[in-house]
Amino acid sequence: MFDLERWQEIFDTIRKNKLRTFLTGLSVASGIFILVILLGFGQGMQNGIAKEFEQDAATSVWVWPGVTTIEYKGMNPGRPIQFRNENYDMAGVLFEDQIENKSPRLFVRGVFVNYGSESLAYNVQGVSNQFQFIENEFMTLGRFLNQQDVASKAKVAIISNKINREVFSELESPIGEFLDLSGIPFKIVGVYGDIGGEREEDRIYIPVSTAQQVFNGADHLNNLSYTLPAVEDFETAVAQSIKFKRELQSYLQKAHTVAPEDTSAIQVYNPMEEAKRFYSLMGGIKFFFWFVGVCTIIAGIVGVSNIMLIVVKERTREIGIRKALGAKSWSIVGMILHEAIFITAIAGFTGLILSMGLLEIVGPHVEVDYVLNPSVNFNVALTTVFVLIFAGAVAGFFPAWRAAKIHVIEALKDE
Repeated sequence: MFDLERWQEIFDTIRKNKLRTFLTGLSVASGIFILVILLGFGQGMQNGIAKEFEQDAATSVWVWPGVTTIEYKGMNPGRPIQFRNENYDMAGVLFEDQIENKSPRLFVRGVFVNYGSESLAYNVQGVSNQFQFIENEFMTLGRFLNQQDVASKAKVAIISNKINREVFSELESPIGEFLDLSGIPFKIVGVYGDIGGEREEDRIYIPVSTAQQVFNGADHLNNLSYTLPAVEDFETAVAQSIKFKRELQSYLQKAHTVAPEDTSAIQVYNPMEEAKRFYSLMGGIKFFFWFVGVCTIIAGIVGVSNIMLIVVKERTREIGIRKALGAKSWSIVGMILHEAIFITAIAGFTGLILSMGLLEIVGPHVEVDYVLNPSVNFNVALTTVFVLIFAGAVAGFFPAWRAAKIHVIEALKDE
């Protein structure tokens, strides 16, 4: 039942101690505000990291040659490594049961790209028909390269959505048009989009076999790329990718007479391994955010306890009179607890509303490197407020219990 008289007393007490109450409430509200903002920022970092790893297939592995740094079996350091078709073919045979998709890649350098009289500044890369799935790309028009294109060394090209908009905006479709690559016509058969956005759409893809034959690529390759089969859980996927990385690196080191400890000669990028490192770091960052937020809240709770002690001291005579008139100990406890809970609840919900409102307004517009759309689970934030209110009640209980134990005679003597 709503006790109007009791709440009037609470408001009167708060009015008398308005400065102390304001500062205590500000401390509690800022604690919740800081905690929610930190949790939102932590979620934003997790969203940003997840987006970074979405650009390529989750289970992809990328390998490229470097330069030796260690003398090995009579070979001097400083020797550049060159991948060849035989390395790609042999790796495909050795690790066939571990690979889902595979593709070599050749960067075609020094090629002039033209469409009609217009000169274009885009990269040309030779890849296989499975590269689409490794790079996590999707088709918006036509098709990607197929096995027949690679086998027949077809002069076909795949362009991106960005190239389509910038070069072929006046056409209904670029399919069937021809690009001039250093004087050789290549027919456009498809338009792709990339999950990573326009920064990944400056490429023109042609069959790797065509690139090697037409542009004097011999049997050279710039890198090898793979995806591994999807598995049920993250830890298994990480273990699978690390195993494949080590075995593939070991094979290539032996094939090119490279010391096993020379990681600069054969370089392997494993997104799953990097993702685990980032997510482990995120766990530590989130723990730190929780620690800072909770410490701030604890400071506010201590403030609530202190102000209740002051309230009890200032109302000692009033408490004595109440007890002399027959007030029970539980009613004295309840009187103090009401004030502690009221201050904590008002401050807690104020901090929650302000922080959630800020994240709701600003969060969707935040998109920087490794931070995307900071947000927080409302249920988690609300639960935190209720825990805060409970903690405020606990903080107020000890001053309340002290008030209930005051002897009537001592209370009436208090000045």
